[in-house]
Amino acid sequence: MIELKEVQTPALRIAFLEAGSGPTVVLLHGFPDNAWTWEHQLNALAGAGYRVLAPFLRGYPPTEIPAGGYYDLATLANDVAEFTDATGDGEPVFLVGQDWGAAISYGVLAAFPERIRRAVILAIPHPRQIRRTLRRSPKHVIRAFHWYLFQLPWLPERLLRARDFAFLEWLWKLWSPDYTDRDHVGRIKDMMTEPGALEASLAYYRALLRRSRQDPAMAGVRERLNRPIEVPTRVLCGTQDMRREMLEQQREYFSGDYEWGLVEDAGHFLHREKPGEVNRLIIGWFA
Repeated sequence: MIELKEVQTPALRIAFLEAGSGPTVVLLHGFPDNAWTWEHQLNALAGAGYRVLAPFLRGYPPTEIPAGGYYDLATLANDVAEFTDATGDGEPVFLVGQDWGAAISYGVLAAFPERIRRAVILAIPHPRQIRRTLRRSPKHVIRAFHWYLFQLPWLPERLLRARDFAFLEWLWKLWSPDYTDRDHVGRIKDMMTEPGALEASLAYYRALLRRSRQDPAMAGVRERLNRPIEVPTRVLCGTQDMRREMLEQQREYFSGDYEWGLVEDAGHFLHREKPGEVNRLIIGWFA
């Protein structure tokens, strides 16, 4: 059974889904999404003997939307570290992240390796690899067009809200070759109508490209984000997602065990498109 709970960390109140008992697995969602994206993994991992926690990330209701809060990678990685402290027993946890949850996971693995046993990252290469690829690959710049669109003032908010968040649904169709997730996307649309939620989700992108939106108090964490990753990590990508092209090149950012693999006929949301295959690969890596 999946339960909705919440915990207070030093930084903010975090809501999360929980299922099962045993060693802890933390699942981090992306955009445009929320913690319910992991419903298939929550049940499968709980059935495999794990305690599974899927937090709603900073600014995603019912998690707190901090007034004037920061959304840079150092802050987000620190949120995860504090969440594991507040919900755990002092033992390292297993970590899974997709999309923004993947980008955050790379930061957690580099800055807080003592908190993680093993990790599986879905759909997104290492941020340093993405930056390197964008400098020389026009097609990957086009793939990341929304990063630049979301830097504009007020227009992205208006665009996303238009016609019942039709642009948000279009992104799911664009990134998933076989779009069958209308009910789940409906949940995301409902969440985005909460005051401040849409602005918070866009703040992730604005903080990514603007130094002025990065928390100065997180300078120490930020310095650690680019350390070589020593935690054993498996990265998975759908065969219909062009970011698969970066996965071999990013091997240099890992000092520990690293492997990558592809999930056939899947796109960006591979954990929902091919849950059985993805669950098998996650559980196999953790075991």
